[in-house]
Amino acid sequence: MFVGVCRLTLHVPASASLKDKRQVIRSVLARARQRFEIAAAEVAHQDTWQLATLGLACVSNDAHHAEEVLEAACRYVEESRPDVMVTEAHIEVLPFDA
Repeated sequence: MFVGVCRLTLHVPASASLKDKRQVIRSVLARARQRFEIAAAEVAHQDTWQLATLGLACVSNDAHHAEEVLEAACRYVEESRPDVMVTEAHIEVLPFDA
C-alpha cells in the first residue's frame, strides 16, 4: 500500500477577510474531494487572510497512481480557480506496511 501526500500553498489575493478566504478554500476542498476522491483539509495559515496551506492525501496500491491523482488535483486547483494562485506544491508518495 502507498500513501501519497501533497502540501499545496495558495495565495488568495482577492480575499479581504478570513470569511472571504474560508469561502474560497471551502469550495476548493469540496471540489477536490468530490472529483478525485481524496482526503483534503486546510492545515496551516488558518488565521491569515490571503494565504492557505492545504493537505491532500491519497491511498493506493500503486505508487504511480497515487502520484498521478495528486498531480491532477493540483492542476485542477490551478486551472479551475483563476482567483487563486498556487505558490507551492510538494508531492510525496510513501510506502506503508501495516
